[in-house]
Amino acid sequence: MDLIASLQCEDQPGIVHAMTSAVLACGGNIIENQQFTDPTTNSFVMRTRFETSQNLDGATKALKDGLSKFNPNLRIRPTDQKPRVLVMVTKESHCLRDLLYLVELGELRIEIPLVISNREDLKSLVESHGIKFKYLPVKADSKQDQENQVSKLIDELDIDFVVLARYMQILSKQFCEKLPGRIINIHHSFLPGFKGAKPYHQAHDRGVKIIGASAHFVTSDLDEGPIIEQDVAHVTHIATPDELIAIGRDIERRVLSKAVKYFADDKIFIVGKRTVVFS
Repeated sequence: MDLIASLQCEDQPGIVHAMTSAVLACGGNIIENQQFTDPTTNSFVMRTRFETSQNLDGATKALKDGLSKFNPNLRIRPTDQKPRVLVMVTKESHCLRDLLYLVELGELRIEIPLVISNREDLKSLVESHGIKFKYLPVKADSKQDQENQVSKLIDELDIDFVVLARYMQILSKQFCEKLPGRIINIHHSFLPGFKGAKPYHQAHDRGVKIIGASAHFVTSDLDEGPIIEQDVAHVTHIATPDELIAIGRDIERRVLSKAVKYFADDKIFIVGKRTVVFS
């Protein structure tokens, strides 16, 4: 059996030795190992992929017993077990299309049992990929009810994490706090930042020279969660607002897909207000 162990705890001597000993105790062989110590928070994180002849329960017991004195946050998952993802969208399709395409190619190892949207624009696209589409409109007086329905579906479908693929609604504090470190969002990035309607038009008016996108975890503080992945493109005065939008779309889809892949491969650890992302 091929397994991935993700560990996070306070940094202290002997953790790596304990992990290798625990893997050996279950007849395992380490295939990959990455680790990092954050000096600011004194946090230690490690991702270990290993093979073992034991089943999941046996390997889990061996690692928990061997590492218990460090009181770690430890997660062990079979590499062939694909995380289940709920994707939420509104009407822009570029990020959703890229996720669906990479899943079909087998380059993004996730399952998408459902796509939820507050609009019906992308229904045919989703269903053409054999995925269920759920239309849940959002109104000022029904936002809480809509989020309650989403939460219920997350539980029923055993969802591992949520991806906001250009979902143009602000999630409530209560909803965000139910899924800490399990909601990924994508948004444009400019210097300076432009909020509100038509950010690319605002950027054009100010003559920006760099545009980009950031994928981050969602928290109750709008667009301020730990950053997972970012990318930029240099532009000139020649670019029109529509060309900036096209460039931005391309960056957004690539950045979001990379962030989702990192999460699906258990390569992201939240340390304080930032992330450690193993490549």
